[in-house]
Amino acid sequence: MEDLVEELRKSLKQVLVYLQKEDLALIEKAYEYASYAHSYQLRASGEPYLVHCVSVAKNLAELKIDPATITAALLHDILEDTLVTEHELIKEFGEEVVSLVKGVTKLNKYQFQDNITEQAENWRKMLLAVVKDIRVIIIKLADRLHNMRTIKFLAPDKQKSISQESLTLYAPFAHRLGIYKWKSELEDLAFEILHPQQYNTIRTQWQKRAESNTENLKEVEEQLKEKLAGTKFPCRISARPKNLYGIYKKMERQNKPFSAIEDLFGLRIITDTVENCYAILSIINSNFKLVEGSFTDYINLPKSNMYQSLHMTIISDKGVIVETQVRTEEMHSRAEYGIAAHWRYKKRVEAIKSIKEDAKDSVTEDRLDWLKKFLEWQRETTDSKEFLTTLKTECDFEQIFVFTPKKKVIKLPYGATALDFAYAVHSDIGDTCMGAKVNDKMVPIDTKLKTGDVCEILVRKNIKPSKNWLEFAITAQARSRIRRYLREHPKKEI
Repeated sequence: MEDLVEELRKSLKQVLVYLQKEDLALIEKAYEYASYAHSYQLRASGEPYLVHCVSVAKNLAELKIDPATITAALLHDILEDTLVTEHELIKEFGEEVVSLVKGVTKLNKYQFQDNITEQAENWRKMLLAVVKDIRVIIIKLADRLHNMRTIKFLAPDKQKSISQESLTLYAPFAHRLGIYKWKSELEDLAFEILHPQQYNTIRTQWQKRAESNTENLKEVEEQLKEKLAGTKFPCRISARPKNLYGIYKKMERQNKPFSAIEDLFGLRIITDTVENCYAILSIINSNFKLVEGSFTDYINLPKSNMYQSLHMTIISDKGVIVETQVRTEEMHSRAEYGIAAHWRYKKRVEAIKSIKEDAKDSVTEDRLDWLKKFLEWQRETTDSKEFLTTLKTECDFEQIFVFTPKKKVIKLPYGATALDFAYAVHSDIGDTCMGAKVNDKMVPIDTKLKTGDVCEILVRKNIKPSKNWLEFAITAQARSRIRRYLREHPKKEI
């Protein structure tokens, strides 16, 4: 056991080389504390529980995150699973670290009558903590990632329930925060448990095509390098494979077999400035044919998780189809680490001292605005099942972009209706919505919208929300407003 403890300590230190000595002292103290507190506990795999604590900390170190978060990661299960009290922990590690630990600590399961209520209330508690400090969900994602990597030691029914939650809540949350690497791994790990036959079939087919795809990619990469060689634009090109679950969803969405999916791999061109992104785009346009409708400008219209890039699908001289992205180094960092990039470790002492204040800066505030609104809207319901269903809808990052007649862009979740659009424009417009014009055609309010639609809401003063609206409104904003009206006007509804 002593050898394992020392081995874990060394492995942790190796990934924390970006930290300064004074920060390592706090983490070393947390390591010793966790080692003692969890010394009598084993995981389902038979390993000492300390292995999990260190693994979570190492996941976070991969993001080069601040020392307080690493410390909290080592201690993240200590209040839930040991006899250590909150008062003792504050005395040893201070308010900031303990606030993070409390944020990821589950409520007592004996408070709840069923699993759905327990799950809903634990998410509600955690999300309230996330609004105060984004690092809470980053720790929780790192925790879930390691649990998913070791899930096969659990009973099959437990594997399925944890994988389902990972696929519908944790992976979409990682996507929301822009941590794509974790999002993809969580999806594939859950996919393997929930749909083993499809997972194995796609993996086998992917491996068969990987060799030829690699050759094709190299060929296109060489062509790109040749076209860019005569320019003064600094850039580097790298390949990226699609994750298996992403391929599966694309097959489902487009109703295509695996053999019809062309873009299993893609290329990234990373440069230094926004101006050079568009200059490189111009060179690509001049030398390659683009698949019609494949170009998307996420630089001018960023995703709500801060993601920026130029996307296009190009066709080489030999007919090779390659999905291509162009972005700056800064954009690439955000694409890898998402909102966690904002919390990455800063070497200057004054910057370290300001980390806590930075949590409330405008960037983080903007990225959490959707979550604050969601929690505000969810005050209207005490139904645990509805809370989880609506949270999954809000977390799902498959969005559509719909335009008002004045060309204002409204972002909505996939599957949103004209009624959801009406409430997104203004709550009063939603309350009096009688129908809509989509692309100049009259449609009912339960019509599902798609990206690029131009939607005009038709209102009438004597129209009021009805209970049956809840059957097709999917956004938290719309459902909350409808429920509020029904509660405040019960006689009218009767």
